[in-house]
Amino acid sequence: MNTRKIGIILIIVGIVLTVITGFKFFTKEKVVDLGPLEIAKETPHKVNWSPYVGVGIIVLGGIMVLAGPRKV
Repeated sequence: MNTRKIGIILIIVGIVLTVITGFKFFTKEKVVDLGPLEIAKETPHKVNWSPYVGVGIIVLGGIMVLAGPRKV
């Protein structure tokens, strides 16, 4: 894969990371397990990043697109 294609992919990923700054997911944990009776608790977990990460990836992708292989 040449550097221009990778650069374009990085720009797209950077835009997505700039717009979406995190997500949340849940895990189930058993609290009580008494034979047929089971009580579970859902625990939320957050994954966040700064929008500056997306901007940095956009800049890196732009550099890769502009500095790609040139025809002589």
